[in-house]
Amino acid sequence: MMAKSMGWVDLVGGYYDAGDNVKFGLPMAFTVTMMSWSIIEYGSQMGSSGELSHAMDAVKWGTDYLMKAHPQPHVLYGEVGDGNTDHYCWQRPEDMTTSRYTYRIDQNNPGSDLAGETAAAMAAASIVFHRSNPAYSKKLLTHAYQVRLASFTILYSILRTNTGANMTVASPWHRSTTDLSGYADELLWAAAWMYKATNNEYYLDYLGKNGDALGGTGWAMTEFGWDVKYAGVQTLVAKFLMGGKAGSNAPVFVKYQEKAEFFMCSCLGKSSQNVQKTPGGLIYKQRWNNLQFVTSASFLLTVYSDYLTSARKNLHCSSGSVAPSELLAFAKSQVDYILGDNPRATSYMVGYGNNYPKQVHHRGSSIVSVKVGPSFVSCRGGYATWFSRKASDPNLLTGAIVGGPDAYDNFADHRDNYEQTEPATYNNAPLLGILARLHGGHGGYNQLLPVEIPVAKPIAVQPQPNPVKETPFEAPIAIEQKTTSSWVANGKTYYRYSAIVTNKSGKIIKNLNISVSKLYGPLWGLTKSPSGSYGFPTWVSSLAAGKSMEFVYIHSASPAEVSISSYTLA
Repeated sequence: MMAKSMGWVDLVGGYYDAGDNVKFGLPMAFTVTMMSWSIIEYGSQMGSSGELSHAMDAVKWGTDYLMKAHPQPHVLYGEVGDGNTDHYCWQRPEDMTTSRYTYRIDQNNPGSDLAGETAAAMAAASIVFHRSNPAYSKKLLTHAYQVRLASFTILYSILRTNTGANMTVASPWHRSTTDLSGYADELLWAAAWMYKATNNEYYLDYLGKNGDALGGTGWAMTEFGWDVKYAGVQTLVAKFLMGGKAGSNAPVFVKYQEKAEFFMCSCLGKSSQNVQKTPGGLIYKQRWNNLQFVTSASFLLTVYSDYLTSARKNLHCSSGSVAPSELLAFAKSQVDYILGDNPRATSYMVGYGNNYPKQVHHRGSSIVSVKVGPSFVSCRGGYATWFSRKASDPNLLTGAIVGGPDAYDNFADHRDNYEQTEPATYNNAPLLGILARLHGGHGGYNQLLPVEIPVAKPIAVQPQPNPVKETPFEAPIAIEQKTTSSWVANGKTYYRYSAIVTNKSGKIIKNLNISVSKLYGPLWGLTKSPSGSYGFPTWVSSLAAGKSMEFVYIHSASPAEVSISSYTLA
């Protein structure tokens, strides 16, 4: 049970986990853990596509908050705001009038589920920052150790008095209350991540000695998510076993692996107890935010496929032996479904494809930006004006994964249909790793060996004006390029370049055509025409006087040659 804090505490930062304005510690920490796991497994692939630094920034935004939420060894804040009053209001975060009370766990108020997941998140993130920011990594690990130790101190005290150790809060939606999990899975989850972060065999032995008592070897699961972590624990322990790290714990770890493989087989439909699927082939657990289970399961299938490939093993299901490639192929089918390959031809990633959710159940997305409409939006007025508005959201929540379709592949794109149109951070977090893996191809995998995450380090390069193709009169357009970061992947150095196009004339520029030659990698921020030249991005039709726009590209060479082919002045 979490206690309400009556004093003032600085808990600025972190993530709202879904479409409301409350910060729930348990799903937020799970989001950080899964983003970190994605980077640990597939950081090299993220680096080669220029996304590693962005992913690491997303993790750090979460861990900065988690450390602020742990101001003392035995104190951990697990919630900011109150779900009851928050759900009564429909307001932008900038206009919030709802309670900002904070809730915490301590010696007198248990929450071993929250503490275990937070320790796991900090430990996993410490691995992410081990090379690029060792001081920050060490700080994270110290917090992780203290939080996990506090969870046991609190748990021991609570169990002696038989009062329970699950977190209960003013808001009942985000606590680990499932009969199949409680706090036991988080205790194992934290131990697994502490071992990965420290290589301290104490945590390995903890997994071995407590696997039976805490359910790690007993529960055969068909789901994985922020509440129920068993399948994730079992997958990690199976990796330890296949990597030759089990030692005397091997007999117990074999039982963990059997349960991990039960999960994989059930997802594939090759077990004695298979997960439900929609007619279109999507994993289906429940109507409310079903896609959280799809992305989490697909991540486990993806990494386990690579673990098996590294160990040169097959998956053993009740229906027979399954090649690792089948796991990856099924995970890909789930991602393809999410991105539009489904009976409705609907993308459930906002902003992706031609047909995606336009009325997302999300306060910030559905209410006009304060920069456009600065007038105060009241608590109930937001419902009357914006929630009930039968039109597309004024702000595009680019990349968000919504709850998704029902058991029959049906989907209603309505803001009040929160079960299907509300997004969540923990829907997206596992997808980071899956997309990086699928984009990276099939070369160079040995996931059983320690992985050195490439670091996107800035290099000191002064901005240099790029030659501009002269016209008979003085060109009113300036192009300035600079190198913003570089990293090494597979022995090759990659550079991220930023190009700023500035309208120095006193008129509006339209019909801009840019020539880009000697480009050997991807480019973002411009639209490529059939002739090979580049124009304004799809969301821009002109460049006003004195204004600039940016595009970026990545390749392993010197700056590309960028010049202006043509334009018109209006």
